[in-house]
Amino acid sequence: MSKVYDWFQERLEIQAIADDITTKYVPPHVNIFYCLGGVTLICFLLQFATGFAMTFYYRPTVAEAFTSVEYIMNTVSFGWLIRSIHRWSASMMVLAMILHVFRVYLTGGFKKPRELTWVTGVALAGLTVSFGVTGYTLPWDQVGYWAASIVTAVPGAIPVVGPTVVGLLQGGPGIGQETLTRFYSAHTFLLPWLTAVFMLLHFLMIRKQGISGPL
Repeated sequence: MSKVYDWFQERLEIQAIADDITTKYVPPHVNIFYCLGGVTLICFLLQFATGFAMTFYYRPTVAEAFTSVEYIMNTVSFGWLIRSIHRWSASMMVLAMILHVFRVYLTGGFKKPRELTWVTGVALAGLTVSFGVTGYTLPWDQVGYWAASIVTAVPGAIPVVGPTVVGLLQGGPGIGQETLTRFYSAHTFLLPWLTAVFMLLHFLMIRKQGISGPL
């Protein structure tokens, strides 16, 4: 085992990385309210794991989406638990994200030199909401269908580019298979990758600049 460790240590200097992580100074004013960002991250990881598990059974078609969700809930071993964790962690992620944003704002964590940390955090908040909007439609029941109708119609009020945005979201002249496909692709591929990139930037800047001071 020591030989394996020495091999990686020689090439990656993992001991220096471990020392940097374990010796980072934590200010005395940090309390449980400063952990809301970590709670949001944990919820995201739960979302990723349970969502990935459901992709083995979910079918993103207007004819089979609802049936596949029923199959997950009623037939797949522990499918009801996996989907329930996915739904509840989604709600918890949104709640933790909102509380985290309020904490950062109220304690002035957006001020110099942490402006970019705030910008990436706001971007992550937008991505979190986008996860909720796209995931809400995937069961393709009555609630999901009409939610997709409302969400895709809202950008139509934007001057000039509104109709183009609506067509991009719907994938055609109306709500249908193309809409579901685009929402599914965004929910399972585009949004996770964007979230991972912005999270990496967010955490690197927090690591570099440290935690903001108290009021």
